Amino acid sequence: MTHKIKVSVVLPAKNESAAIGQTIAQIQQLQLAHEIIVVNDGSTDNTAQVAEEAGAKVITHPYSKGNGAAIKTGARTAIGDVIIFMDADGQHDPQDIPQLLEKIEQGYDLVVGARQKGSQASLGRGVANALYNNLATYMTEQKVEDLTSGFRAVRADKFREFLYLLPNGFSYPTTSTMAFFRAGYSVTYVPIHAAKRIGKSHIQPLKDGVRFFLIIFKIATLFSPLKMFLPIAVVLFLMGTGWYAYTLYEFHRFTNMSALLYTGSIMIFLMGLISEQITALMYKEK
Repeated sequence: MTHKIKVSVVLPAKNESAAIGQTIAQIQQLQLAHEIIVVNDGSTDNTAQVAEEAGAKVITHPYSKGNGAAIKTGARTAIGDVIIFMDADGQHDPQDIPQLLEKIEQGYDLVVGARQKGSQASLGRGVANALYNNLATYMTEQKVEDLTSGFRAVRADKFREFLYLLPNGFSYPTTSTMAFFRAGYSVTYVPIHAAKRIGKSHIQPLKDGVRFFLIIFKIATLFSPLKMFLPIAVVLFLMGTGWYAYTLYEFHRFTNMSALLYTGSIMIFLMGLISEQITALMYKEK
């Protein structure tokens, strides 16, 4: 396979000195990357020094801004036609990079490394990711194999179109994937196995539990909000109608519960319509 495209590899890193040198060395062995960029997100260890000694270009945030912010810094800095985003903690195998690039050369705009069974950090995260994938599949009407994988290849110009949408936190993969689908760009997946990370995880169960819950709503608002709001509105309307029929038959009156359900149904439907218009404005051509 010939690589006519210029490839940049971006590694967001925070306190990854234990693994980043090995990761950079493995990428270099492939001789595919024009540049390796490490975005040092406010590390308190010697991540930056190890990365520089290994031959990477290092950009340092003066304080930790978040994984998404590091991704945006790397995307703005990269000069390649294609950007490979991957973790610096040893979870992602650089040997999978050629598979991603092969799909890019076939014409795809976003190629995601889809983690296979046994690659999830925990049972809870595996269940959560399966829920995200199913919901995203419903929203986009396209098979979504791994919505939250951070190992991906993108066409740089297309990815930069959505930098203003990306959060500074950990849900940038969700946002970028849904944005690519919404824009009508071509998305595909290649199967990968994610290894156990080297070093301490940055996952915080309570905080990330709330974050994962919010991702559900982000999936909807980034693609077609009405597809989520409308079924809820219909269910509430049918519940209100059913309760009204019951109370009319038993007590010959219209109750406050029926009124509440009908009102809730109308409000949620209107929220969906408004959100749909807002989403359309978010993706308006500049």
